[in-house]
Amino acid sequence: MKKSIIIFYALLLYALVQLISWGTLVVRLQPSRMTMIMGEGSVFLFLLCIGGYFLHQSLKREDKLREQQQNFLMSITHELKSPLAAIKLSIQTIVKRDLDKARQVSLLNNSLKDIERLDDLVENMLLATKIENRSYTFPKEEFNFSELVYKITDRLQVHSCGNEQLISAQIQPNLQIMGDKFALSSVVTNLIENAVKYSSPCDEINVHLNKIDGHIHLSVIDKGPGISDAEKMLIFDKFYRVGNENVRKAKGTGLGLFIVKEVLQYHDADITVKDNLPQGSIFEVTFS
Repeated sequence: MKKSIIIFYALLLYALVQLISWGTLVVRLQPSRMTMIMGEGSVFLFLLCIGGYFLHQSLKREDKLREQQQNFLMSITHELKSPLAAIKLSIQTIVKRDLDKARQVSLLNNSLKDIERLDDLVENMLLATKIENRSYTFPKEEFNFSELVYKITDRLQVHSCGNEQLISAQIQPNLQIMGDKFALSSVVTNLIENAVKYSSPCDEINVHLNKIDGHIHLSVIDKGPGISDAEKMLIFDKFYRVGNENVRKAKGTGLGLFIVKEVLQYHDADITVKDNLPQGSIFEVTFS
């Protein structure tokens, strides 16, 4: 990309030199045409600069997209390798060692959780692709949204501090919603998983679901590093992730919040990102 930019500026400089050179030559031969040459030269120079500006912006966007795609490939490789390695280790332990029934069940349950993680990753990639090429139809039905949020919260529950619950859920029961159950389950999963990823071990994450003034509200609150004001809208872009992939500790593909934004748009729902003082972020979803 740097080579392309250098060539672009070299050609632009060459065009300017030629314009000045030929303009000067014509004025020397025909001084009476100086006004015309200056006018036409100014117009040409203006158009050249405008074209150069938009071409430069296009090259920058292409460079940024390439960097995001490279980061995506690095992150997706890590996302795939981690659960596969854990599953392999669990199965090897069961095969090679004479373990009691309880230990085998524990290792198999851990493997099932890693398989679910892989399944979520694949579903995210497929859903993002279908949404982008407009092949996903978003079939809608009425279902119990409270039950869906409760099941996802329970599945993603992490016990990393003894018996202390990492995810604290306050869910108003029997809230019905008309929408795509599969797509909305992806929304809830991605929001909660993001909160878990960017929070420190033992930090409490709060999930609130209630109905206020006839509208269903879903909030996911974490105590992570937070998000700067400049990046609060960028995080919903495809492949965008805060920081650089080489130094970022939190796992992810940059697809989760892109899916969240697209799915909520199809459901006439709004999402806002706020600061959770003194530290962390609040993602609020409001259904019309």
